[in-house]
Amino acid sequence: MKRLLHLLIIALLFLNGCSETAATKKLENVGLLFPATINDQVWNTKGYKGLLKIQSTMNVKGFYKENIKTEEETKAALEELRDNGVNLVFGHGNIYSDLFQKVKGDFPDMHFVSFNGEVKGDNMTGIHFKAESMGFFGGMVASEMTSTKKVAVIAAYPWQPEIEGFEKGVHYKHPEVQVETVYINDWEDKEKALSHTRQLIASGADIFYPAGDGFNIPVIEEVKRNGLYAIGFVSDQSDLGKETVLTSTVQNVVNLYELIAEQYNRGELKEGNLYFDFKDGILSMGTFSPVVPASIKQEVENEISSYIKTGKLPN
Repeated sequence: MKRLLHLLIIALLFLNGCSETAATKKLENVGLLFPATINDQVWNTKGYKGLLKIQSTMNVKGFYKENIKTEEETKAALEELRDNGVNLVFGHGNIYSDLFQKVKGDFPDMHFVSFNGEVKGDNMTGIHFKAESMGFFGGMVASEMTSTKKVAVIAAYPWQPEIEGFEKGVHYKHPEVQVETVYINDWEDKEKALSHTRQLIASGADIFYPAGDGFNIPVIEEVKRNGLYAIGFVSDQSDLGKETVLTSTVQNVVNLYELIAEQYNRGELKEGNLYFDFKDGILSMGTFSPVVPASIKQEVENEISSYIKTGKLPN
């Protein structure tokens, strides 16, 4: 009888242990892959800061690899991360939605998070910003502040939703304002972006929206040298010139990283595609320049409040 009772207790302990393990997805260590350098001071830098925040608030180790762009590079990087006990991996760009899909079968104990690309399947989460909205409100400011009635967008790729949003925002109240958009077809090509910027300055554009990571700051500096205006991108870029940067379209990436890691640690991170917007506190407008009249700032803030309540842009 004692032997039977002893075996029963062991069985119950074993079952309880299995149940706890199956129901819990504790974060062990976190990894982060970048398609370029972390020193761009815009998108990639914010991802790196997100990694640092996870380390500091969740008491885990963080590992990162730069310039990971191919399937072979991705697989080698993931093997290294696995050896360091990583079970949550972020890919800081849309290229990782496909790259992770191709290699995830070799890493069944990892959960993969990528940005701005559609994902499907187990252990895959796609993060998406409803960036049309932030572009729209940036465009509103540009349309109210232009003197030449010509504004310019220096974009990386045509698929960026903030570009269409910016154009709609410009034309919301001032359809007569011309929007000249050029595509660099690269996140990093500073020389090409600067060449287009100079041409657009010569053609009369007086407000610029440089929507690309590696060339964003050089374009704003060029605009500043010419005494013109810019709308900042991804970060609050008022520190580049309060008289130059009218406001910024901000993605609060650092807080989003922490949110995703916390959800994973609680076993609550959903697979599939997740979308974030102003109402989530992930998108916002940056500091307004003192050259922007208070009435324009108030109008934009009122429209944002309405958008948060209704989910509908004013156009």
